[in-house]
Amino acid sequence: MLRAVPDEERSQSRGTPSEPERALEQERRAEADAADRGLVERAHAGDRKALGELLHKYGPGLYRSVLLPRLGSEAAAKDALAETYAKVVANIGKFTWQNVGFYPWLRTVALRVALDQLRAKKRLVLFEEDDLEREVDAAQSETPVEQRISDHRDRDAARKKVEDALRSINPRYARAIQLRVLEERPREEVARELGVTPATFDVLLHRAIASLKKTLEVKGDG
Repeated sequence: MLRAVPDEERSQSRGTPSEPERALEQERRAEADAADRGLVERAHAGDRKALGELLHKYGPGLYRSVLLPRLGSEAAAKDALAETYAKVVANIGKFTWQNVGFYPWLRTVALRVALDQLRAKKRLVLFEEDDLEREVDAAQSETPVEQRISDHRDRDAARKKVEDALRSINPRYARAIQLRVLEERPREEVARELGVTPATFDVLLHRAIASLKKTLEVKGDG
């Protein structure tokens, strides 16, 4: 005899969160927001340790999902992250909590820093200056829901853009990008797997991104 499958089980089999799962996720999000808001209030009162906790919490994801894909090298992304931190420290008093959390504001600051670096140095990147300008504008008008998924969207957009062109470039270059950018494996580990020193790998990755960017430009013109 066939057993009737409850709606909740059907939603789980499809990968859709059940009502209890959604409720639990909302509760966790509310708790996280409350904790962040408390840290922001302490930071507004001059507590540098509280601000440090916020940056420690969101900095690694900001580096991987926002800065590294757009600036194309670890050195540039680390410089941008440091500058982002400095700007946040200087301007935390201007931040107003708007029930969308701390990360969307932090992300907007980072996008502006990346755009400034691109304009100043014309770095070799996958995202062009116009791309970043549009993102900065969009970041200021997104709805709360859109802002909450910005970090996931950043990573997905960069990943799709890279994956679509990887098949067209040198396999060694493609492998370097696959391991370091898409899989986010440590620089030293990827260098060992490719049989080169970390310094040589930096050059290899730079050339790989140059090749990939050229391919993307050709596809864009086609």
